[in-house]
Amino acid sequence: MTRSERAHGAPRRGRPARAPGRTAAVLAAAAACAALMAGCGIRSTSVPVDAGAAPSRMPCRTATPQATTPPAESVSVRIYLVCASQLGTVERTVEFDESRSDPLLIAQALLGELQGEPDADERRAGFSSDVPVALRVSDARKGDPDGTLRLSEQPDDLPSEALAQLVCTYADSEALGSGGSVLLGGPGNYAPRGYLCTSETKSRPGEVPTLGTLELP
Repeated sequence: MTRSERAHGAPRRGRPARAPGRTAAVLAAAAACAALMAGCGIRSTSVPVDAGAAPSRMPCRTATPQATTPPAESVSVRIYLVCASQLGTVERTVEFDESRSDPLLIAQALLGELQGEPDADERRAGFSSDVPVALRVSDARKGDPDGTLRLSEQPDDLPSEALAQLVCTYADSEALGSGGSVLLGGPGNYAPRGYLCTSETKSRPGEVPTLGTLELP
């Protein structure tokens, strides 16, 4: 640079100055993005947001079976299994007539279905069962309210998912449930309790609502 150029304020060589038009375009684009985010209801936050469990890739749905006539002295029933940390239903055929069978026989048959290994189709769909294979169910004791079922383990000592499976499966049975609930007791001298199957029970089987301890006569 010559002395004349310095005297007349000639621009210094180096990084070229950003054009005013380009700066305005960048700012306009940023403003447009912010407007779009606001219009979609998206707000920035510095607080972590709990959006619930990540979606499962398990379908939790078995293939639709072909319509068949159940064998004589058998009926199609729904039982609740665990899939993607929730409860889902599958159809099973059991060899009894629910309209004529003793409630205890129905309870024992449904328990057996819950304890059985899911078939290949159910396993592919992501179903499993937490009901212990050693669990047994018996009839009410003297002094128990009508409809009580006694388990070989205290209900609240069972794994929470297993208890939810039992409660919802029994509550769905016309012979065992009443108003979406079932009366369960254990092997001890404790009074039976009412257990309720709700939508929350099915979506969060770790939380089984109870109706409280029932007063025995």
